[in-house]
Amino acid sequence: MDTVFIGPPHRELLDQVLDKWSLSVLSELCERPCRFNELRRAIPHVTQKSLTATLRRLERNGVIEREVVSTRPVAVRYRITPLGKTLRPPVDVLLAWVSENMPAITRAREAFDAQEEANL
Repeated sequence: MDTVFIGPPHRELLDQVLDKWSLSVLSELCERPCRFNELRRAIPHVTQKSLTATLRRLERNGVIEREVVSTRPVAVRYRITPLGKTLRPPVDVLLAWVSENMPAITRAREAFDAQEEANL
C-alpha cells in the first residue's frame, strides 16, 4: 500500500469531514434527507451554532446539498450528494476498526494513565 502524505489541504478536509458532528450528520443524511430541526433532534448534544457551522462546511465541500422547500414557513432540507455517498465505505471501515479494537485501546489507556499516576 502506498503511503499518502497528508499535507495542509488534505488535513483540512479530513478535519472538516471526520469531526465529531460531521460524522453524525453524515450518518443521518445517508439514511434520508432531513430538515435542520430533524437533525437537531437526531443529534441531541449538538448546539444550533455547531450544527449550522457543520452543515455549511459539508455543503462547501460538496458532501451535502441544501434545498429550500417552498412551504409555509419556508423550510430547508439537507441531503447527501453523490460525492458524499462515497464517504460511507471508508467511514464504515473506520467505525468497524474502532469497534474491533476498542478493548485493546481501553487497556492501553488504562496502562498509560496508571503509569502517569505512578510517576507523579
